[in-house]
Amino acid sequence: MNRNYILPLIASLGVIIVVVVIIDNNQSTPKRPLVIQPSLSPYASAIAGVGIVEASTGNIAIGTPVPGIATKIYVKVGDRVKAGDALFKIDDRDLQAQLLTANARINETIALSQKPIHRLEYLEHLKQSDSSAVSKQNLSDLRDDVAQADAAYELAKVQAEQIKTEINRRTVRAPTTGQVLQLHMRLGEYVDSSSTTVPMLLFGGGNKLYVRVNIAETESWRFQSETKAVAFVQGNPNLNISLQFEYLEPYIKPKTSLSGLSTERTDVRVLQAIYSFDHSKLPVYVGQQLDVFIKAGSVTSEITETRN
Repeated sequence: MNRNYILPLIASLGVIIVVVVIIDNNQSTPKRPLVIQPSLSPYASAIAGVGIVEASTGNIAIGTPVPGIATKIYVKVGDRVKAGDALFKIDDRDLQAQLLTANARINETIALSQKPIHRLEYLEHLKQSDSSAVSKQNLSDLRDDVAQADAAYELAKVQAEQIKTEINRRTVRAPTTGQVLQLHMRLGEYVDSSSTTVPMLLFGGGNKLYVRVNIAETESWRFQSETKAVAFVQGNPNLNISLQFEYLEPYIKPKTSLSGLSTERTDVRVLQAIYSFDHSKLPVYVGQQLDVFIKAGSVTSEITETRN
């Protein structure tokens, strides 16, 4: 092919490519649907906050009064138990040995008390027959011996009961009717009573679930307990339920549920309002976050009323 035709052909192809690229870049990219739909407030003016689901008793961190090895675990995660049911047991073999000694001491005091008791009964019977046969001093001494034996017996019983109480303390029981939420202990592990980082057993009681709503301190002045509130399951705005106000913790505290982002302020303080809801109508779990909207008046009208 003639070289005179090659160069114009290459230049024409280059122009066509540039035109195609420009046209393609100018075309609008179709918007992709959001994977997670955001929750929208059903009220014209509302206070928005993130709520944490918890048991109505609060999330109870179950511990042990004494350290030791876990010899029995009576429950598993998800079990529902009644108040007083055994949760786990700490090794009590040392106390069981002490109880054997204490019971033996009780039997010993009973045996030692028989001699002064029988002698006192004999001398009192003898004195009734012949008042001069037994002196008052002898009778007084024997009565003192019997009283001392009775005191030794009572002390031995108290010591045995004290050991039984310590044995009962080694079995940790449910403080109320509820559910085992988490279990961070294994059979045979050493359990430290002073551990405060991760609870050995997390327990929640009550028939209702609560949601603890964090209200930013800048919005706290707008909060009213008698207004309506609704909670949405994050990721599915079609799952929502009305909330019932329970109580307010009248203390502004630092926000604890931080996302970890470098752009997030860590000096934010919040007011916490606690609501309840029927968890049978909403598939949520303790510890789950909900989007909560609390109905409030418009900011403009509230400012006007304040000035008036």
